[in-house]
Amino acid sequence: MGSFFIGIKCYIVVKITKGDFLREKIYYFVAKPKARSISYFYEMFISTISVVSILPLMFKEGNISFYKIEKFTVYILIIDYLLRFLVCDFTICKGKLSFIIYFFKLSSVIDLICILPFGRLFRVFRVFKMFRYMEVYSQVVNVYKRVKRVLYTVLLLCVSYIFVTALFMFNAEGESFENFFEALYWATTALTTVGYGDIYPKTVAGRIISMVTSIFGIAIIALPSGVITADFIREIGKK
Repeated sequence: MGSFFIGIKCYIVVKITKGDFLREKIYYFVAKPKARSISYFYEMFISTISVVSILPLMFKEGNISFYKIEKFTVYILIIDYLLRFLVCDFTICKGKLSFIIYFFKLSSVIDLICILPFGRLFRVFRVFKMFRYMEVYSQVVNVYKRVKRVLYTVLLLCVSYIFVTALFMFNAEGESFENFFEALYWATTALTTVGYGDIYPKTVAGRIISMVTSIFGIAIIALPSGVITADFIREIGKK
């Protein structure tokens, strides 16, 4: 009887070992690309599928060919999503908890949106799968991690600027805005120096506020550009 249980235990260990060995092979296949390796060509294949899957979105009217393209590419993207989930503990390195964390990662959320039967607008997210495999994507992520404190500070300044400017303009020239949201819309376009021209100040006070806030808006937008540019140069230098 003892030898029977020992045999069962050895069988289970072998099964688990083989399972981990297989998952490790899948991990190196889908998540560890090297130049000219099979995993590299797999990522190129998924990038191509991502591009092909959005081709039907470039036409207003659908046909049977677009339906077949949609069906085929979605099946491929579903398989890719499942494979990445199967080996997520190798990439996240949090043990069993990795299988929960995986669902909340930005890349995983985008992958899930790509395969869910949402409307046309959400299918556009498939293009981000292509960006993930570009080297510049990893460079952008690395730069963001280093300068995120600066970006958060600038974001807070921008939101504060938009709110305060909209408040000033809404009270100085209320007849030009039907509600406060329109003032926020105008302040946002002024900050980004877009200025569509559909809403603009008509009084002297409003135009003075517009001139002053536009100058300060340019200064706020320009704040992080030097930091980001310097970090990009440093990141490219590493390559």
